[in-house]
Amino acid sequence: RGVFDPEEMTNLPKTLRARLTEEWQALPLSVSKAHQARDKTRKLLLALPDEKEIETVLIPMLERFDPDAVDEETFDLDAREPSTTITQCISSQVGCAMGCVFCASGVAGLKRHLSAAEIVGQVLLARTLIDENERIRNIVFMGMGEPLHNYDQVARALVLLTHPDGLNLSKRRVTLSTSGLVPEIDRLGRDFGGQVALAISLHSVSDERRSAIMPINRKHNLRALMECLERYPLPKRRRITIEYTLIRGVNDSLKEADELVRLLRRIPAKVNLIPMNPISESDLGAPSNDHVLAFQKRLFDRGLPAFIRRERGGEVDAACGQLALHGAAPRKKHLRTVEV
Repeated sequence: RGVFDPEEMTNLPKTLRARLTEEWQALPLSVSKAHQARDKTRKLLLALPDEKEIETVLIPMLERFDPDAVDEETFDLDAREPSTTITQCISSQVGCAMGCVFCASGVAGLKRHLSAAEIVGQVLLARTLIDENERIRNIVFMGMGEPLHNYDQVARALVLLTHPDGLNLSKRRVTLSTSGLVPEIDRLGRDFGGQVALAISLHSVSDERRSAIMPINRKHNLRALMECLERYPLPKRRRITIEYTLIRGVNDSLKEADELVRLLRRIPAKVNLIPMNPISESDLGAPSNDHVLAFQKRLFDRGLPAFIRRERGGEVDAACGQLALHGAAPRKKHLRTVEV
């Protein structure tokens, strides 16, 4: 019901309210800092009970529009006003152990897993901060950490987020993004019947290149990952989202686009193309906008649905791949070049 102060829970006995006040902590985190970008994206730095910190991002969805009611020559798709519907990007770990070269979250390595309470607490806390007319409708596990590396607590959080006696979110409105931990993807499919939306951080179609930018590929290579996705219990008319960060000179050739179509030929998939967002720990960058559009067109022309994920909240380091605790001592310097 959105009530966190036991004294305001007037439907409970007074003695129970007093005991809850003494022994119960409703929200195991608090806001340390908040930043808002020009597009109304909000990044929150959250303090945990042990003084460690994580980040969560509130992304207002853009207003829908009627293509027949706008002037095609003057209408700017990216200039639409934010709506009152919010997607919240949540974290599952403090830091990350995966070491992907295009992502800032793993710069200082993995500090610890989050508990289910700390994961769900991000959503509960955010609900107290948004305006009355705003609604958090979508949850994406795309913040700090690899969700499937913290499987037990993430699974508990998924139940709490979606159960009728919990936050009662539709499982279709919850997306879990993973770098490709094959045994845990299988486990997720068994435990949740494929109902939770699945996103795969792919980013290359070559084992050699993917291993260079995503060390997890050395343990679970592309063949193992594709076989896992083929057996994933996907509901009818649903697709697995393939996340593909376009890195200039690394994985952005049209030949790679053709190979991506071939790689996904047996998987019901759609592709989110993500021009790499800048991070201070790497000199890697995004290709030109024209190159991104050409890559997308190549996929479309070969029958693979592909969409470009535009940067949201970039100037406050809230965009994809930018979440990190600035000021944390890095475990090791990120790769600045990738041999392909």
